[in-house]
Amino acid sequence: MLGGAGVLLGVAAAPAQAAEVAYATECIPPAISGLPPVQGTTKVEITAPAEAKVGDEVEIVWKFVQAASKNPNILDLEANTVQPTGTLKAAGAQTADIAMQGPRENPPIPKNTDMKLSDMKGKLKLTAPGEVSLTPGAYNINVNKPISTDTKCSPKETVKPAATIKVTDGSGSSGGTTGGQPTVVPTLPTSLPTGVPTSVPTGTAGPTPSESETGGDDGGTSTGGGTGGGDGGQTDFTGKEVQVPYECKTPIGDKEATSPVQINAKKDGGSFGLTVQFKKSVMDSPADIPKDSVKPSMEVALGGADKGTVHVEGPTNAEPIKSGDPIEIPDLKGTYKPGASGESTLSPGVLTIEALGTTTTCTPAKTEVSLTLDTSEQASGASGGGSAGGSAGGSAGGSSTDGGLAATGAEDQGSLKALGLVAGTALLLGGAVFTFMPGRRVR
Repeated sequence: MLGGAGVLLGVAAAPAQAAEVAYATECIPPAISGLPPVQGTTKVEITAPAEAKVGDEVEIVWKFVQAASKNPNILDLEANTVQPTGTLKAAGAQTADIAMQGPRENPPIPKNTDMKLSDMKGKLKLTAPGEVSLTPGAYNINVNKPISTDTKCSPKETVKPAATIKVTDGSGSSGGTTGGQPTVVPTLPTSLPTGVPTSVPTGTAGPTPSESETGGDDGGTSTGGGTGGGDGGQTDFTGKEVQVPYECKTPIGDKEATSPVQINAKKDGGSFGLTVQFKKSVMDSPADIPKDSVKPSMEVALGGADKGTVHVEGPTNAEPIKSGDPIEIPDLKGTYKPGASGESTLSPGVLTIEALGTTTTCTPAKTEVSLTLDTSEQASGASGGGSAGGSAGGSAGGSSTDGGLAATGAEDQGSLKALGLVAGTALLLGGAVFTFMPGRRVR
């Protein structure tokens, strides 16, 4: 056995050979990226035994001297996130498509630099005497962070053989060319996950829903001047739908989008259970998203008599989401414990989306009140207004969950695309495209 070169199993190996070949190649980025095909040159070195005999299983090594495409000028790729797979064609004494695969091992690859791909290996069982030529063909580059994406590269010209194995019949003589079929291992996966967004599309927001669609202000807010008891026994409070312009940071720059949001409340003693709703939505995912991998949350902004924020969050996706399937956005829930007495307002605030180990935050460019409540100060409540002596910056008491504010490390962890076109535009969450349509909400 020759370490690091072609390996002939079952008998003593003949000296290995390594030969390089270059060929014009076209690489196709994921369709969702919007990037055009890339034309380049692939240089490959194939290492295989120079001689072997019928019945031997040989190992072949495909080394990338040069990949046809660079890492686009989008984001830096982390170490050990890139994996190549490909097909090596055997011809002559026998024909076969040999599945090649490399480990997910690579150094960090900065954007707009050459791709660094690991060596691929495959095995071929020899079935007929004669000469077997080995020719590199199509290959795929998979990147698994921040979400799985594939770039498919294929030859655009006839590729010359890179190596030839002289196969004997076992007695030391080589025979003529036959059409025998080999046993090939390993096999390529039957399917590979596709698609990572590399750009966030932009567009024009659709028409603002009518008051009849959104519920307007009819009975939607508590406007009495009482201090918690002036609502006449009312327990359910419906906010109005407001259009919130968000500013989001993504790996490809800042993006803006407008989202329809509504805040409702249910009184429970001196506190209020909050529900933040995104209206009826249609969301198509261009990639498979695993179960329990997407979790949204928001910091509802307090105003008027009270100050601070209230943390609300939704559950993770209960089931895996297949590529092309719609995704529903859940209601975001939390508990508001007032920190001041008087008329307090609630407005949609910072939106946080955690998915597949990354965090994205979107900040409203301006706030608009969705709900007004008559509140009574509660012990350990939100920050409180000036009369309550509270600090405008403190908000831990207004959250219904442990841990205070959600993490906002969008830049620290290579954030996914979030909140793109809304009400006629698209919201990208990792690989998911969300298109919001005004109307009845979907729970």
